[in-house]
Amino acid sequence: MLSDGTIIALSTPQGVGAIGIIRLSGPQAIEKTIFFFKPKGLKEWNKIQPNQVILGNFEKEGVLIDEVLITPFKAPNSYTGEDVIEISCHGSPYILQQIISCYIDEGIKPAKPGEFTLRAYLNKKMNLSQAEAVADLIASESAEAHRIAMQQMRGGFSKKMEKLRQQLIQFKALIELELDFSEEEVNFADKKELENILNKLDEEIQVLRNSFAYGNVIKKGVPVTIVGKPNVGKSSLLNALFNEEKAIVSPIAGTTRDAIEDTLIIEGIQYRFIDTAGLRHTEDTIESIGVAKAKEKVGQASILIYLYDKTIPAKKLAEELSTLYREDLQILLIQNKIDLELNGYDQMFCTAISKHLDPKIKVISLGISTKESESLIPMKKCLNEFVQSIGTNNGLIINNSRHFHALTEALLSIENVKKAILNDLPGDLLSVDLKEAIEHVGSITGNIDTDHDILGVIFSQFCIGK
Repeated sequence: MLSDGTIIALSTPQGVGAIGIIRLSGPQAIEKTIFFFKPKGLKEWNKIQPNQVILGNFEKEGVLIDEVLITPFKAPNSYTGEDVIEISCHGSPYILQQIISCYIDEGIKPAKPGEFTLRAYLNKKMNLSQAEAVADLIASESAEAHRIAMQQMRGGFSKKMEKLRQQLIQFKALIELELDFSEEEVNFADKKELENILNKLDEEIQVLRNSFAYGNVIKKGVPVTIVGKPNVGKSSLLNALFNEEKAIVSPIAGTTRDAIEDTLIIEGIQYRFIDTAGLRHTEDTIESIGVAKAKEKVGQASILIYLYDKTIPAKKLAEELSTLYREDLQILLIQNKIDLELNGYDQMFCTAISKHLDPKIKVISLGISTKESESLIPMKKCLNEFVQSIGTNNGLIINNSRHFHALTEALLSIENVKKAILNDLPGDLLSVDLKEAIEHVGSITGNIDTDHDILGVIFSQFCIGK
């Protein structure tokens, strides 16, 4: 995974732009740049101070390639902890490639995905969870996703994990000390106190683990599936939400035959809205595939918007809802076309639907008109309130499946230690389970001998140049 020596990569996106930034890191970053960069004015290389931006010409064998700005950073005061050069030039793909080729011809190696951040981790500029948060920060597309990534990158989650780890280490050390003095029957660890600490750790880890449900949907976008019978206005709702023609609207039933999906940010939270084929029995082969796909999308959703108008009997609508119900699914039951009703939203009709529903099926009922954008405001508010309700009170959120798995394994190890204490098992067995719990918690921040294959998987998900 890690290249020896000095590496180079384009750190801005591929394509034409006003500027492009090229980054080098390693022991030859400054040395090789001296070959090509000619500072303007009277500045000589030995007079250039780190962390200053310098204007000059980038030349190859006396031929000017571009007028550029360079910023040198001296180890260990850089992103990677090594000597680093950042070159800002014009964003022509030709210029960028010419500059990068100059260095590669001098033996500098192209960086692999995530290699700059991997070097930062290996040089202890950040821990593993902070390094992973860098990728999340780059990928963040909403205010809430950005907040969670910043929280992790600034080390709030890491400090919490290290505190838990140190508490486990302290008691493991006392238990192992007892083992050294086993013949003298000396007790250093208060088992009751250890049990109390384990209960507290169990509770804290459980809260963090449970926050994954929130963090994961924020990271990927909250999946919201819009379903209902044909011609109730599902496609019109999608178009109204996005304020553009995302889906074809037609009075002909069965117009939507495939799932149409797009993302929308509502007050800092990203949603993935999915318009589906109308739910009905049909002999049309293509439409029936669309209906099956609609039900599949319901299975993947966190929120279900069931759209209806009053042309469907309340009992039949309730039966349809019952077939789609899932315990972890939030259902918004929404009456559309209230602009066509004399009295608007019909609360009595909604009550009639609820009477036919199993009491365990909880729904939030609203009325909208897709022709009136202001009528969508309460629905959007309900969406955000639901998402925020699955967050945590202490503000620490995990959104990484590797962290979720490590916390799950740590909980199992702690449970084994608690059982061992309850059954008065010997200290050596306690020590083994404590060691496993310490390793699982430590694997989150990298405070163990992390397997390089695991590092390869983690950092390969980064973009090149970061």
